[in-house]
Amino acid sequence: MAKKKQSVDLPNWAKSMWEDMGSPELEGLVPVHSGDLLERREGLRRDDFVEVHLNVQAFADPKDAFVRGRLLSSGKNSLEILTEEGESQFIARDVIVKMVLVAHTRPAYIDDKELLAFEREDMKRRSKLHEKVEKETKGNDDSHLWG
Repeated sequence: MAKKKQSVDLPNWAKSMWEDMGSPELEGLVPVHSGDLLERREGLRRDDFVEVHLNVQAFADPKDAFVRGRLLSSGKNSLEILTEEGESQFIARDVIVKMVLVAHTRPAYIDDKELLAFEREDMKRRSKLHEKVEKETKGNDDSHLWG
């Protein structure tokens, strides 16, 4: 199924954040929900612009129950959002009522060569660090011996 060409119109709050990222090309990064399974690309991605609506009962001031920004990371229990004010906020998934995807700024994970290269280098770095710590830990350098 052919992808439809859609233009991406960013809200005012996201434009300065987009420029800070180097104004990446947004065309063609839209989700693909239909068609062959291998061609579908949906879901949240790192660096997406999002609006997060939080449970208003968790806040004294109802206007605090709304966060707009760039998704920095998505963990099992929380999200890290870089807000339009430049603050890094960690939001518990338990208080999220709704998330609105404003725009993707990166390709889907499997197509994102830059992200895959970063993760590969990060795995190498972590592996070297683990080896160094294991060697420096007293008595743990003999784990390769049997018996």
